[in-house]
Amino acid sequence: MRQTNVYSVNGKISKKMDVPGVFDTPYRPDVIKRAVVATASNKRQPYGPAPDAGTKHSVSTWGKGRGTSRVQRIKAGRRATESPNNVSGRRAHPPVPERIWDKKVNRKERVLARLSAVAATGDADVVKSRGHQFEDNVSFPIIVEDKIQELSTTVEVVDVLDKIGLGYDLDRAKYGRKIRAGKGKMRNRRYRTPVSILLVVSDKEQKLFLGASNLPGVEVAAVSGLNASILAPGGDAGRLTVFSESAIAKMGEWSL
Repeated sequence: MRQTNVYSVNGKISKKMDVPGVFDTPYRPDVIKRAVVATASNKRQPYGPAPDAGTKHSVSTWGKGRGTSRVQRIKAGRRATESPNNVSGRRAHPPVPERIWDKKVNRKERVLARLSAVAATGDADVVKSRGHQFEDNVSFPIIVEDKIQELSTTVEVVDVLDKIGLGYDLDRAKYGRKIRAGKGKMRNRRYRTPVSILLVVSDKEQKLFLGASNLPGVEVAAVSGLNASILAPGGDAGRLTVFSESAIAKMGEWSL
């Protein structure tokens, strides 16, 4: 069993620790992508117009002999309506809310995707190829003593991550925020922020959830809530991840 360094909140190496067997899971980017896409599809909300939208008019047709097109017209006027070929007519092929977006993934595939995504966070080459920036002397997987879970202010969290050698990625997310292209600007998602560090703690009661909430691109998750979508956003594995010592201990209890 291989070992890795355990960092203190001062950025120094405090001791060595055995790496759980989950980090020896084979890297399967195809399974990870499949699980993430399925999760996103299952969250998608059906949308579309009402079945009778655009057809609630009192209409009639003039018939032939008037030198005009024989289309449905408002009964009390002359404006054409209802037919899709008319201005102000109904939509020709609208999206149907009955469409099923769900995608099924086998349970064992979903479990393998999570384990493989965790293993990818322990490979420096995979993490770097995803675009994350960090110092070359950082040991993977990145494990920090449990004191990191008690940090309740943003300044403290930034200070610890910077001392470990991960400050470059915080700057990448902070200065990489840009205005989104397309109509999403009008739909309450005007800005796009790069994905940055994931902090994994033992449970949901830790103060770190509050301390890291203001950092752009940074996310905090409990071990019990880990899945492929959090570990590999967009289906791209190798997210820069920091584990607390107790979180690693809990992951060592997973059945592989």
